[in-house]
Amino acid sequence: QARFEESGGGMGQSGGSLTLSCRVSGILFNIYHMGWYRQRPGHQRELVAVINSGIKTNYVDSVKGRFTISRDNDKNSVYLQMNSLKSEDTAVYYCNRPSSEYRLGGDYGMDRWGEGTPVTVSS
Repeated sequence: QARFEESGGGMGQSGGSLTLSCRVSGILFNIYHMGWYRQRPGHQRELVAVINSGIKTNYVDSVKGRFTISRDNDKNSVYLQMNSLKSEDTAVYYCNRPSSEYRLGGDYGMDRWGEGTPVTVSS
């Protein structure tokens, strides 16, 4: 089972940027898809960004063009660069392993969830 330590959240302004980090342990990190999920107030957790074991990425429409997922296999870490923040990006953000047949917007992660890192965007 993987373990996740998310960090980098906090307060952001509308139109601003934040970068989230997730350190992963307990698995052979470099062979798996990795994903960033978020749970907005009053909503289910949703998968918003995925990166495969290389550099191929995929995003839910609501963040496409604004968020960038990346990974550093030497550091067992995955990152989420969030630009042009909107108030609707306010959420707790988590990383996890999506399945190989993942569904963007879905809430499935292969491992136990970490604590997440909260992001609050003010207008």
